Amino acid sequence: MNEDKLRENVEKQVRRMQKAQKEQPTLLAQTVFMGTLTLLFVLPVILGAYLGRWLDEMAEGYSIHWTIGLLLLGLVIGGFNAYLYFREHQ
Repeated sequence: MNEDKLRENVEKQVRRMQKAQKEQPTLLAQTVFMGTLTLLFVLPVILGAYLGRWLDEMAEGYSIHWTIGLLLLGLVIGGFNAYLYFREHQ
């Protein structure tokens, strides 16, 4: 009886270890994850800066109010995007 229980526990542990080894992320998967996370953060920042710069050039005189405001908005949106993506995939 004890031998059967021991054998069952050992087999269960072996299956669990094999499953964990199969689910281990590869280098490519980790690289894709980090690249996607980076794009989700950086893209809104860059778009906000370019849009703000364009709006500042359209206004009379030189001002950086739109650039700074939309750059900060891009940071907030990018951070929120990264948070949601990280929370979903971890």
